[in-house]
Amino acid sequence: MSGCTLPVGILSGGLAARLRPLTETIPKALIELNGEPFIAHQLRLLSSRGIERVVLCVGYRGEMIRDFVSDGARFGLHVDVVFDGPVLLGTAGAIRRAVPLLGENFFVLYGDSYLPCDYSVVCDAFLRSGKRGLMTVFRNEGQFDTSNVEFRDGQILRYDKKNRTAALHHIDYGLGAFRSDVFTSLPEGIPCDLATAYQDLLNAGELAAFEVPERFYEIGSLKGIEDTAAYLRRASG
Repeated sequence: MSGCTLPVGILSGGLAARLRPLTETIPKALIELNGEPFIAHQLRLLSSRGIERVVLCVGYRGEMIRDFVSDGARFGLHVDVVFDGPVLLGTAGAIRRAVPLLGENFFVLYGDSYLPCDYSVVCDAFLRSGKRGLMTVFRNEGQFDTSNVEFRDGQILRYDKKNRTAALHHIDYGLGAFRSDVFTSLPEGIPCDLATAYQDLLNAGELAAFEVPERFYEIGSLKGIEDTAAYLRRASG
């Protein structure tokens, strides 16, 4: 690895309504996989990839996440927790609130994603690009979720989560890299979505791309939980 590293903002504030009743009393991040809450697996992965600092953006039952993770030391990390507050801010709005702790350049990933890629290579690609944002993509072909990216010759030609066409072979892998001004330019306290921020960057010619060869894992669905648990068992064996 090159050693290039950035802080990571993890979006862990969602209501996880699709997973009820699993999430009636706990947030999604604390769903148990192989005897441990998912977030323990996620944080250990980040530490193993050279990440040192994490900011958890929490909302629904966020105090339970804060109490479990504490300062992150047992995972080899320094962890801060930022709460949405009384109004859910959406994925981009939550990152805007966390920017003072994340600094000038940082990664963002979803709280239900397990992404076993080389973060240092993604970091290098982002900093070399000179762009305000970078999206990692994976050639998905509709296999693990619905593909939403048209990617060719190293560039994203279209990103569309609503209007699917045959040209969308790739998917947003779930790891982004950003300059802080992508979020500080957003109105404070107003709900904003990360997908909109990506789209605005793409429209402005400010979105770099990096194709990741490893598939992603997630716990946003019962099938995803099953697949991720199986992968973790194989990886630890």
